[in-house]
Amino acid sequence: MSSSCALCVTSLLSCSSTRRRGRSSSVSKGQDAEWWRSAVIYQVYPRSFADGNGDGTGDLAGVRQHLGYLRDLGVDAIWFTPWYVSPLADGGYDVADYRAIDPQFGTLAEAEALIAEARELGIRTIVDVVPNHVSAEHPWFRDALAAGPGSPERERFWFRPGRGEGGEELPTRWVSDFQGTTWTRTTDPDGTPGEWYLHLFAPSQPDLNWDHPDVRREHEEILRFWFDRGAAGIRIDSAALLVKDPALPEVPEHPGPGEHPHVDRDELHDVYRAWRAVADSYDEPRVLVGEVWLPDTDRFTRFLRPDEMHTAFNFDFMARPWDAKALRESITTTLDAHAPVGAPATWVLSNHDVTRPVTRYGRADSSFAFAAKRFGTPTDLDLGRRRARAAALLVAALPGALYVYQGDELGLPEVEDLPRELIQDPMHDRSGGIDPGRDGCRVPLPWTRGGSSFGFGPDGGAPPWLPQPAAWGGLSVEAQDADPASTLALYRRALAARRTEPALHDRRLRWLDAVGDVPVGDDVLAFARGGGPGTPGLVCVVNLGPEPVPLPADADVVLHSADPREPLARIATDVAVWLRP
Repeated sequence: MSSSCALCVTSLLSCSSTRRRGRSSSVSKGQDAEWWRSAVIYQVYPRSFADGNGDGTGDLAGVRQHLGYLRDLGVDAIWFTPWYVSPLADGGYDVADYRAIDPQFGTLAEAEALIAEARELGIRTIVDVVPNHVSAEHPWFRDALAAGPGSPERERFWFRPGRGEGGEELPTRWVSDFQGTTWTRTTDPDGTPGEWYLHLFAPSQPDLNWDHPDVRREHEEILRFWFDRGAAGIRIDSAALLVKDPALPEVPEHPGPGEHPHVDRDELHDVYRAWRAVADSYDEPRVLVGEVWLPDTDRFTRFLRPDEMHTAFNFDFMARPWDAKALRESITTTLDAHAPVGAPATWVLSNHDVTRPVTRYGRADSSFAFAAKRFGTPTDLDLGRRRARAAALLVAALPGALYVYQGDELGLPEVEDLPRELIQDPMHDRSGGIDPGRDGCRVPLPWTRGGSSFGFGPDGGAPPWLPQPAAWGGLSVEAQDADPASTLALYRRALAARRTEPALHDRRLRWLDAVGDVPVGDDVLAFARGGGPGTPGLVCVVNLGPEPVPLPADADVVLHSADPREPLARIATDVAVWLRP
């Protein structure tokens, strides 16, 4: 990048930051109603974002203290993972009360204030809803246990007698997403073994029966509760798992579409049509975002029809290896699948469940699969960091919505040396200690170079709930804030350009065989966005091959993932570039 280009980008950032500071929260009916189609959505895991009161756990006060940081980063919305009352047996995804904030995070009044304050800065709020199950501490489940077999209270869940003499055998052989069985046996008041209850995840997360009208009515009321408090939308956890075949058959060896007894049942769509009606009933319609893990793209996009969800997470792209053919295939398949239903694609590199990209992309196998996670998997962090920076520019250039998991904008690696006795994720325990679990991507963020918790909490406060690496200060916001070569600076430049570049507001993408006078090989991704009368296009080039790629003659480089202090003569391996033809 020439010095003049660097000055242009600096000016663009300054002007964009000023505009962000001036964004108003007052949105009239119908104005910006489809913000979600191209939004940058930042995922906050509240327990690990910032600790406002010094007890070692992140909280809403900590988030409120850093809303200016998120504004200047350039995000349009915040997605909060569950902040409700919970025993935290599964990081908050075991909800005991949807209408109250867990005391360690704050209060309902604080949540309402946070939603309002963020909106004043132009940032919307998305809250997490976990409809497949509740906590074993939820009043409904406690009532069901107390009421006993055959009671109306138990009909809200999946209680069944065991098979075999005395009911010792599991009702089904279904396998848990957390490994192990999906059934736990109860104990009757007289101390004898009782019925079994279903839990697709941990025993502390009993599955709800979505054939029951109480369950459907309760969740529609939960949506209204949060929409009435200003939430702009909801993220739906495990969205394809809610409905079960009431006969509870075994899983076929090769289930056809709609034939799986507890995944992607056709009856699910009635649930989400009802939810969409609730969302659309507001003057500013609310947004439904689904966590839908399905390999069948046709079945996946059924959830995105105009009367169901607005968007769903694109897990296929996130799980692909750092390979040009694999990534291009995923991008093409994703865009082609979304086009017929008119829904925007979503792009994400990681989340609170997935190994961070800096670590993942530095491995011999840079794809992601839960079943493959093991202790001691080697990684080259320098390689992973280069690739993660290039991947950040790649996804920021794609049409659709972009999700950023907290800390990825700092280039944080997965923390893989947590003491085993401190690991809290149930995936670790239920694997017999083989799977390291997901806590490595949930380690509290570093905000300052020094201090007892690198600024996560007040200096001298309680230690963070998970220990931070000793080198965390060097990756902190403070350390990166004024460094033009930092990953934080790269994200700020990319999100600013994404907001101001007209070409990136166009929903089209065209793959290129050549960029200017330079042919594109199989190891290079090259595509154009926008372009037409009066609108200059933008080209994104990502070199995933072993050799540098020449820049086109007279290339106007807008942004690149290499060190911005060095002149860019060629596109090195694992570097992404945005340029104008």
